[in-house]
Amino acid sequence: MTSTAAAITSKESAEGSASNQPPPPPPPLSRYESQKRRDWNTFGQYLKNQRPPVPISQCNCSHVIEFLRYLDQFGKTKVHLHGCVFFGQPDPPAPCTCPLRQAWGSLDALIGRLRAAYEEHGGSPETNPFGNGAIRVYLKEVKDSQSKARGIPYKKKKKKKKINHHPVKLHDEIINNSKQTA
Repeated sequence: MTSTAAAITSKESAEGSASNQPPPPPPPLSRYESQKRRDWNTFGQYLKNQRPPVPISQCNCSHVIEFLRYLDQFGKTKVHLHGCVFFGQPDPPAPCTCPLRQAWGSLDALIGRLRAAYEEHGGSPETNPFGNGAIRVYLKEVKDSQSKARGIPYKKKKKKKKINHHPVKLHDEIINNSKQTA
């Protein structure tokens, strides 16, 4: 066997073994992407368990609101009822029998992830049931009622005004000020 033939044979065997190897695994998903995938699968399972099952293409905002209400049973946030002596107190001194609910912030984040997942799975932004105005109204009602019941006001953080100094103008001001003082 010539050296050229041996080189071709070894090259072919190297290529053959390389083509038999599986492709490298994809990079791991971010925490957000993993949670979005879990949320999407959970919502899909919820729709399948409805009687009759609801295909995602026929899902609307009422199904989404029902899903959010269903999730309340798994909540970990104490929300005091109107008759509770601790209603409106942020740090009650004793335990009570009021129900645990999903915190509005968790629901708001969930809707954001589901809204993105819907569009990633081929849904159009115009028909996205997670972006419907009724969902925003529902979340605002949950936020307001939890705020009152827990005695914790939810205020929007104000953005700080950014002072933007233009370097040339600032330089000119410094020069002008130094000429005036001289």
